[in-house]
Amino acid sequence: QVQLVESGGGLVQAGGSLRLSCAASGSAIRINTMGWYRQVPGKQRELVATITSVGSTVYADSVKGRFTISRDNAKNSVYLQMNSLKAEDTAVYFCNADFVSFLYGTYRSLEVWGQGTQVTVSS
Repeated sequence: QVQLVESGGGLVQAGGSLRLSCAASGSAIRINTMGWYRQVPGKQRELVATITSVGSTVYADSVKGRFTISRDNAKNSVYLQMNSLKAEDTAVYFCNADFVSFLYGTYRSLEVWGQGTQVTVSS
């Protein structure tokens, strides 16, 4: 199985920057798409950005031009550079990965989530 560990959250003033990191560990044949999602209390978890193993990216409209997702395949890690932060970016940010493992005699496509890291932007 694969585990994800996030880091880099914290408190920042509006207009500031933060960089989130997420490292995957464990046994996987291949890690496909990795991404970041966020959630505020009482609302559904929403996509922030995703990146494929070959670097194709998708961003939520609300973060385009401010956030940049990147990836280091050699380190099985994904990053989220967040600039020009706004109060509405305050949320718990979760790392996500789709991966392939060999389990119980067959290849399986699985998904894993990190534990989440709090980002708070003060206005």
